[in-house]
Amino acid sequence: MKVFIILGALNALMAVGTGAFGAHGLEGKLSDKYMNVWEKATTYQMYHGLGLILLGIITGTTPIHINWAGWLMFFGIVFFSGSLYVLALTQIRILGAITPIGGVLFIVSWLLLVIAAFKL
Repeated sequence: MKVFIILGALNALMAVGTGAFGAHGLEGKLSDKYMNVWEKATTYQMYHGLGLILLGIITGTTPIHINWAGWLMFFGIVFFSGSLYVLALTQIRILGAITPIGGVLFIVSWLLLVIAAFKL
């Protein structure tokens, strides 16, 4: 599905931008702890942006599980990386409670890809 390729590419683009911003714009402004949080958000956004591109490439030839996997992966990025970016910038720790929701969405999306592969 073209939308997953577009969403994946946009997320990969954003991951590069947020990574550069973290390295150059936030250097010395955040503690090491929150710089690590920022880097983790960027890394996971990139991995799952690439995952979305993969899902977009194989969606047309696979079961409906791929469509679900793509949307869950996208919303995983929003919840996981999004909450970590906001946490790093604001240091409002309650936002860390949102992060595991994104992690679960990531896990389920990869599981759906496994199920789809078995159905091929």
